[in-house]
Amino acid sequence: MTFAAGRKAADLVILSSGWRRNAVAFAAGACGALALAPFNIVPAMLIPMTIAVWLIDGASASGSSPKSGAGLFWSEVKDAAVAGWWLGFGYFTAGLWWLGSALLVEADQFAWAVPLASLGLPAVLALFTAAGFALSRLLWSPGAARILALGAGLGASEWLRGVAATGFPWNNFGMALGGNLVMAQAASLIGLHGLTFLTVVAFAAPGLLIDAPPGGPGGRRRFWGLGATPAACAAAMAALGLFGAARLASGHVGDAPGVQLRVMQPNIAEGPAFRPENKTAILDHYLSLSDRATSPQITGVADVTHLIWPESAFPFILSRDAEAMGRIASFLGSKTILITGAARFEEGLRAYYNSVQAIDHEGGILATYDKIHLVPFGEYLPFGGFLERLGLRRLVHIPGGFEPGGPRKYMSVPGLPLISALVCYEAVFPGEVTLHGETVERPGLLLNLSEDSWYGNTPGPYQHFAQARLRAIEEGLPLVRAANTGVSGIVDPYGRVTASLPLGVEGVLDGRLPLPIPATVFAKWPLAGPLSLLMAALLGAMIGRWRAR
Repeated sequence: MTFAAGRKAADLVILSSGWRRNAVAFAAGACGALALAPFNIVPAMLIPMTIAVWLIDGASASGSSPKSGAGLFWSEVKDAAVAGWWLGFGYFTAGLWWLGSALLVEADQFAWAVPLASLGLPAVLALFTAAGFALSRLLWSPGAARILALGAGLGASEWLRGVAATGFPWNNFGMALGGNLVMAQAASLIGLHGLTFLTVVAFAAPGLLIDAPPGGPGGRRRFWGLGATPAACAAAMAALGLFGAARLASGHVGDAPGVQLRVMQPNIAEGPAFRPENKTAILDHYLSLSDRATSPQITGVADVTHLIWPESAFPFILSRDAEAMGRIASFLGSKTILITGAARFEEGLRAYYNSVQAIDHEGGILATYDKIHLVPFGEYLPFGGFLERLGLRRLVHIPGGFEPGGPRKYMSVPGLPLISALVCYEAVFPGEVTLHGETVERPGLLLNLSEDSWYGNTPGPYQHFAQARLRAIEEGLPLVRAANTGVSGIVDPYGRVTASLPLGVEGVLDGRLPLPIPATVFAKWPLAGPLSLLMAALLGAMIGRWRAR
């Protein structure tokens, strides 16, 4: 693109107003979703971030009453926030439209709520992007420092989105880099939130190139001065790629001795077939599939040490069903342990939990983990009493919904290292999948059991797998993932997929367990990298604003 063409495009954005400005912001945000799984078109993030610079450049007072001084400034902050909301709304709508699919599983009861999931949630999440734009405008100044302001603003708002009201860090902007295996290696140093900062700054930098034409008195010097920032960002991305490639090339991982894993992917869709009255057929399917021969060396379950089934594998309380427990115990050989998702009922508390349980050939439950991060409206109903009176209910058929488990704890299962179990979307929370502290023993395995059949053949399951894989890179731990309909897989501590089953197929996945590598920088100090980058960006943006004055 020539300078003149770039300047014209920028002017169209900067000088736009009203619905045209909102439409540009929405479309730019939607384009950014192409950088996410399953598309993984990383350069697509250039569009929303570059246009974000021009939208904030063009934030100005609106309305018929002229403003000046503080009134003008705060009006510009408001205009920036509005533009940010529309960009975020486009990004989250394009990236999360598939959430409505879950409500069509029982369409007779929930179809009316599809717009709330596919448009309502993106509208709420876009408030964080709006806040990020507003903070950026508070720090805004002419010149290169304004991309640091954008990095600080969106970096802070994306972090807040991941922790506010239990958090929802799904499709953080940093996943544009986090979904690429080579670029994602930097997460071992700075985690997802550090990648978000780098994504925003690097992909916003081209927006500076239209600031000054190369001709005219002093123009060429200004042009190359401003062009140095995008060049530096491009160089930083290249260095990031070289770091990632070198880390992968030198990262040799062995296998845990004596461990032979089998992951079972039953591919049973949620709906009428997954009901208590069909429990015998469901268990028959699980046992038959789990005993499938896949090679001369593995002729069935007797040749594996650990069999893994997905989240909430049963439409009944497994531990209270003596017949089902007896069949499973008889099925397991003396050297095979089953690790499965299962709803659990605590008699004393009269409470249900979404759990992971390890079962041996005697029918004993060796270890249990209860899910901590529950899915709002899916596993529990916020403001339950009030919303139930309005006729709303949760998706899962559990009386009263699930209760969250206690503080995170590891599972100790014979033959395996300590397990950090992650049920469903618990795997998308950076820095929360393990315990931190010098006195805390480090686990040797991340185990993610999930039920993604609610979302069918949409981008959702692919996005989920990509985010779970990034946790392995951040922590330097292997990941084993069992999902009912996929994507299931075994991932080494560098994020390399050693074996997988694609979305929408039934089958079993046999593989060895990769060994962990020494604790990464992020695993030791999960806040150090993101906070350092944020503080540096704030300082740089404040210096730029001070110099502009």
